[in-house]
Amino acid sequence: MEYQNTMKISFISKSQNEGFARVAVAAFISQLDPTLEEISDIKTAVSEAVTNAVIHGYENSEGMINVSCSFFNNTVEIVIEDKGKGIEDISKAREPLYTSKPELERSGMGFTVMETFMDEIEIESVREKGTAIRMRKKLKSLE
Repeated sequence: MEYQNTMKISFISKSQNEGFARVAVAAFISQLDPTLEEISDIKTAVSEAVTNAVIHGYENSEGMINVSCSFFNNTVEIVIEDKGKGIEDISKAREPLYTSKPELERSGMGFTVMETFMDEIEIESVREKGTAIRMRKKLKSLE
């Protein structure tokens, strides 16, 4: 698979950087002339993945979050990675309304939202080593 373009950014796991990640990815994919709906879908999925890394991966402590975005053929691929605590049970975490932080009044819809707005999502996680979320979306503008 040959990428036609790619970018990578890293930032500290502070909640205010979630907006930065959304805008950075949106700016990068804007060269593909996506629809407003496609941009909105991608920004929402990125927001959920970064928020999960901040709240669940690092539990509001400081660590680095890496975001890469590439496109090839008619597909955008976004990878959000952290080196946090990892996900104990990926299947359970993917269940709608499940949250490991009920005391924070989390909705438990992060993975469901990502799956709704993206065409594919893959989750790799190792306890105490971190999590990588790979999301793909085909853009109509590239078909």
